[in-house]
Amino acid sequence: MTTLSPVPDITTLTVGSVVGTRTVTVDRSRLVRYAGASGDFNPIHWNDTFAQGVGLPGVIAHGMFTMGAAVALVEDWAGDPGRVVDYQTRFTRPVPVPNPGEAVVEVSAVIGAIDLEARTARVDLTVTFEGARVLGKSQAVVAL
Repeated sequence: MTTLSPVPDITTLTVGSVVGTRTVTVDRSRLVRYAGASGDFNPIHWNDTFAQGVGLPGVIAHGMFTMGAAVALVEDWAGDPGRVVDYQTRFTRPVPVPNPGEAVVEVSAVIGAIDLEARTARVDLTVTFEGARVLGKSQAVVAL
């Protein structure tokens, strides 16, 4: 049985407060598992020759994988994934995944806005790979 975290108290939140940070490691086996779960078997996610042939540095992580891995930090903080009522982002650059090895994606989240009347908080995510943003304007709205 999974125990959910307590819901953050919206009255104690302040804009700019850090929600949390997380490191996400991505290797080729994780890409294969994600491809199977999502049905996205595009060869840019598993075939270096194909990926390089279309101008990429090699195999890249699925954008939706990166997006989902990033918002998991917010879901954990909120105590329930169902509390995330809106999530939007832009894909700004790919995450190359070496073979062998792994890519390391850094995620940080801060409170960007609070709506006491609606009892929601907007959480702004910064998602980077090797110091460069891979997701832009990444924001989740959480019902509290």
